[in-house]
Amino acid sequence: MTSCEHPDFLQKDDNMLSSQDDGRSKKKDGQPESPSSSHLAYGILDVPPWYLCILLGIQHFLTALGGLVAVPLILAKDLCLQHDSLTQSYLISTMFFVSGICTLLQVLLGVRLPILQGGTFAFVAPSLAMLSLPAWKCPEWTLNASQVNTSSPEFTEEWQKRIRELQGVIMVASCVQILVGFSGLIGFLMRFIGPLTIAPTISLMALPLFHSAGNDAGTHWGIAAVTIFLIVLFSQYLKNVAVPMPIYGREKKLHTSKFYLFQVFPVLLALCISWLLCFVLTVTNALPAAPTAYGYQARTDTKANVLSQAPWFRFPYPGQWGLPTISPAGVFGITAGVISSIVESIGDYYACARLVGAPPPPKHAINRGIGIEGLGCLLAGAWGSGNGTTSYSQNIAALSITRVGSRMVIVAAGCVLLVMGVFGKIGAAFATIPTPVIGGMFLVMFGIIAAVGISNLQYVDMNSSRNIFVFGFSIFCGLAVPNWVNKNPEMLHTGILQLDQVFQVLLTTDMFVGGFLGFLLDNTIPACTETTKSRKTCPCLPETQGSPEERGLLTWSQIHEESEETAKASEIYSLPCGIGTKFCTSSYTRYLPFWPRPEHHGKGFKTIASTPV
Repeated sequence: MTSCEHPDFLQKDDNMLSSQDDGRSKKKDGQPESPSSSHLAYGILDVPPWYLCILLGIQHFLTALGGLVAVPLILAKDLCLQHDSLTQSYLISTMFFVSGICTLLQVLLGVRLPILQGGTFAFVAPSLAMLSLPAWKCPEWTLNASQVNTSSPEFTEEWQKRIRELQGVIMVASCVQILVGFSGLIGFLMRFIGPLTIAPTISLMALPLFHSAGNDAGTHWGIAAVTIFLIVLFSQYLKNVAVPMPIYGREKKLHTSKFYLFQVFPVLLALCISWLLCFVLTVTNALPAAPTAYGYQARTDTKANVLSQAPWFRFPYPGQWGLPTISPAGVFGITAGVISSIVESIGDYYACARLVGAPPPPKHAINRGIGIEGLGCLLAGAWGSGNGTTSYSQNIAALSITRVGSRMVIVAAGCVLLVMGVFGKIGAAFATIPTPVIGGMFLVMFGIIAAVGISNLQYVDMNSSRNIFVFGFSIFCGLAVPNWVNKNPEMLHTGILQLDQVFQVLLTTDMFVGGFLGFLLDNTIPACTETTKSRKTCPCLPETQGSPEERGLLTWSQIHEESEETAKASEIYSLPCGIGTKFCTSSYTRYLPFWPRPEHHGKGFKTIASTPV
């Protein structure tokens, strides 16, 4: 992720953030801001006024809203919940609640950077692959709205047994992430995972979902086109247009200030306007009333009963759908998603540290962050969200817009997520979004995710025919092989049912196929250096294999350079209350890869004991 130049949250002549100096807390120990964080209104260790924390926390919730709502809605059809909007609202509320818990864990005990956690698209592809197995395909009657009685025990068991299976495999696969994080294995794995592995893996999270996005948008292409147009208009053409907004300050009381509204809330504004348009067309009967007619799914009254049925308060709890079940095939598929999520999160840690003016995270912080994300996935599985959690890149980008890098703002965002997860009506409201509006949002969102994956190639020499082959072959096979396997599942019969299911899930998970081929080819195909090119010995010399320059690993390692164990790094990334640095500093803890290094006080300064990880 690159750091872009953004205008201030509010214009400089009347900036709400910078005008609150009297309410802003002082730096700890009286330290001035570092040069790298001088552009921030609030640094990572600062505590803004409580009301500003709440407002910015709500903004982070709204920024993540698209991804939080999208994952349950994508899974709904394969969970046999296509015509049960009330249960969809329960899944959305559960996702809100679990994301709040995981955000608080990550900020307080994990990597300790201001990073919000939410549902991950890395688990969507393997989840859909598992649910496409013959044993888990939805019965035909669940796809017909006229035959579905959402309150019947038979229907309830149909969708609950599928989500219980998802719960079980997510909980088992998350143990892999916990192990990789807290054992320190991530440092070893990153020696072999470079941009040519990451690019196809992340791109193939989104590219195979064009079926889902196209089908939803196709229920009314006119409404979907309006949604797309508005998102593009707000996020690209009007992003630098400031809108006068009423602001209350201690000095000037009630006054107006210019706010970059379109840049901060492009998806939310587009969604609300398109939703309102659908409501107007429904009230005026401009949309067809027959359920089988084209455009019926754009009506806002098709799911109107959800709001009345949903309770005002509903507290999600572990095991709310029953006892989780486990199958080996699902575990292998979700594990592939776990690895992809780990790689993506590490990139997010470095990007976030750069944006908030913090030193690059040291190894113990990265190990702890990945381990806590694994714990978050374990909790997400136990609560029955149908998904795991990961770091949200879009919220990291919001840090550069608001110029607020304070941890306390993300703590407030975590609390907002918890509250939103308990209010049942809020989840129900998002479950009533018309289908073509969701489809338009998906087309934009999935396109951006695919482009983010491809952007990792900026570190690679794309003038190299080797690299062009590795990426092109990996991403094309990542689309072709799963498509063939889905159409010819009978060709994978080995005589062992469990093994057949493992092959079926792995080979129909696009990002696993593409990521595995990228990993294999990138680490085995020889790459030439300038010296070997001049000697014309590249094809046969083993020492030329895997040139860091050509593979992009040299630039990659420079960008992901480990932080020096300075006093500032210790203050930011250590556990709260001095745990590990002032307390619990046993000599045995230095062998724990996730434990902060103890402080040794010298004359007028403090240094951090350097120990191997």
